[in-house]
Amino acid sequence: MADDIIRIRNMRFYAYHGLFPEENTLGQQFEVDVEILGAFEGWAEHGKNPDVTKVEGAVNYPEVYDLVNGIVTGERFGLVESLADRLITSIQDTFGVNRLIVRVRKPNPPVPAQFDGIEVEVSRGLD
Repeated sequence: MADDIIRIRNMRFYAYHGLFPEENTLGQQFEVDVEILGAFEGWAEHGKNPDVTKVEGAVNYPEVYDLVNGIVTGERFGLVESLADRLITSIQDTFGVNRLIVRVRKPNPPVPAQFDGIEVEVSRGLD
């Protein structure tokens, strides 16, 4: 099976996830990447007609963004791991994709340390 990939990178949201009280009152930035793996061979024919707005079997990435936005900004999680798991499960269930990766980043966690933030990566169906 080919490993063609659709990447939706660096979606940014302001949300209220975390275990520290200030994270739940002040909030912070979160970044999310979604990678959907599949075999897109032969799809060039589908893209020739600019009037086609939906192709059977294709993933509509604005709809993926809307789903991610709704979860990240509309729900609360103590752990970034929990948020990442909720996202990947929802994307699988909603869009019927089996092979994907989701990354969630907290670029500025409230800890007294200097680093580029934390990132959690979860994957499904890549075995």
